[in-house]
Amino acid sequence: MKKERYDFQDLLDIMVRLRAPDGCPWDREQDHKSLKRYLIEEAYEVLEAIDEERPDKLCDELGDLLLQVIFHAQIAKENGQFDMGDVIHGISAKMINRHRHVFGDEEAETPDDVMVIWEKVKKSEKGHETQTQVLKDVPGNLPALMRSFKVQQKAAQVGFDWDDVKDALLKVKEEITELEDAYARGDSAKTEEELGDLLFAVVNVSRFMKVQPELALTATTNKFIRRFEYVETEAAKQGRKLTEMSLAEMDALWDEAKRKERESEGGK
Repeated sequence: MKKERYDFQDLLDIMVRLRAPDGCPWDREQDHKSLKRYLIEEAYEVLEAIDEERPDKLCDELGDLLLQVIFHAQIAKENGQFDMGDVIHGISAKMINRHRHVFGDEEAETPDDVMVIWEKVKKSEKGHETQTQVLKDVPGNLPALMRSFKVQQKAAQVGFDWDDVKDALLKVKEEITELEDAYARGDSAKTEEELGDLLFAVVNVSRFMKVQPELALTATTNKFIRRFEYVETEAAKQGRKLTEMSLAEMDALWDEAKRKERESEGGK
């Protein structure tokens, strides 16, 4: 079925063909659970394409992500549960209902106004009567940093929040002290608990500063890898392995990597 340009219906038909009795053995044996890992992987590859600012790659990765949605919809259709049409209808109805400032008579002049309407309608749709139910509704299988960020956001909706980022920063310092004390006592269970409290407090600071902690940590991890690569490469130029170097020597190369990064950024 080669064509010059395929459309959405073609993609649906391709998935039906792959899942047919004489289709692809691998595609036929998949179910919702076996596909979970691929959905996560494709979502992160979309994020990577955005970070790299590569429209061609983003287009490709969005296609891979869309395929996962269609895959799940086809499996559900075969099980007599729902189909892609139901998915599209559902999200369309949801968007219209939650954007009452666009499709209804409510008013919203700022993004914050929009979020107030969104959360109010969402709470009504899900039948939540308490804010605790709203917090519990945040998916437990989200990455921990992302989940804590969302839980804190929703707690703040009812005023359970610091007045200023300075208070949130003081909480971080308090948690560091408590972590140090627990570790000094050799209490491993308490140390783990206090470490969790510290991470939660840091996420709170990121929320005040409007920084997504998951993305910030990913960027820092990538930066660490880049600098580590520089250290190892420069060591190799000297005919040395990292295991043969002192920490001070490696730190000197690390500082050099940082300096070169700053110079490169300044030259842009």
